Amino acid sequence: MEKVLYIVRGISGSGKSTLAKKIVGHDFLVCEADKYFIDKETGEYKFDFSKIKDAHKFCQDTVEKYMKDSLVNDQFYIEIAVANTFTQEWEMKPYFTLAKEYGYTVFTIVVENRHGGVNQHGVPEEKLEQMRNRFELKL
Repeated sequence: MEKVLYIVRGISGSGKSTLAKKIVGHDFLVCEADKYFIDKETGEYKFDFSKIKDAHKFCQDTVEKYMKDSLVNDQFYIEIAVANTFTQEWEMKPYFTLAKEYGYTVFTIVVENRHGGVNQHGVPEEKLEQMRNRFELKL
């Protein structure tokens, strides 16, 4: 069975998490840097910009763990989704490298907020505009 990694990208509030869950069928199979900031006791989201590198490392490590587990049992983690902003092409590179190493086909999906989605994390409009301006597309 073909193993697939979906890279779901878009600015905050575009619907990345929602779409990723629909694609892979369960939140557990969606890896996101944002999950690093969820308090395990309260379930409250507590973003701390000083820990953003740790959050992305956490996300990459989770993806790699799932991919390694798929080597033990080919029924595990057949589909994995990563939902982060990925406004720059280089931000996806570690995931392409992992996919190649563990035999996953990669699909990248850009999500636009054309449905009036809500920015759940309260990212200020000026920050959203910065994301829009730096967003790279490779067609």
